[in-house]
Amino acid sequence: MKTLIDLYVHEIKDLYSAEKQLTETLPKMVEAANAPELREAFASHLKETRQHLEKVHNLLKNLGENPGRTKCKGMEGLLEEGEDAIDEEASPAVRDAFLIAAAQRVEHYEISGYGTARAYAHSLGREEDAEVLNQILDQEYSADRKLGKLAEGHLNEAAMQG
Repeated sequence: MKTLIDLYVHEIKDLYSAEKQLTETLPKMVEAANAPELREAFASHLKETRQHLEKVHNLLKNLGENPGRTKCKGMEGLLEEGEDAIDEEASPAVRDAFLIAAAQRVEHYEISGYGTARAYAHSLGREEDAEVLNQILDQEYSADRKLGKLAEGHLNEAAMQG
């Protein structure tokens, strides 16, 4: 990588990989969640994630790039934690709390990635890209807030009971 545009393309490819991996794991999280509102939150975010994947793919096409074989190792590790939450032998309420924690780590990672890519897009004068990235970023913040409210509401209280 020699220029900011090279780094930007790398970041967009990394985000594509992250979203692709997430579309493969979220259905398992939907199934593993006990609380109906948590299942719904995961299912809703799966729909958004599929849209994010398409939008990021379009950004790559507009750059004359394809996703290639880039593998987002950060998301891979975070999703392994999500798999641990799915596989953990725990009460349904504790598993839900574990799933929320894993999902919020994913959201924070995505927020960081999209924020960085948006900053690069602004610096490069790619304002249309920056707007797309900002829209995705807003949805990631919203998903994180939704998960936080579920955790701070009755789901963590239920986990205290076991």
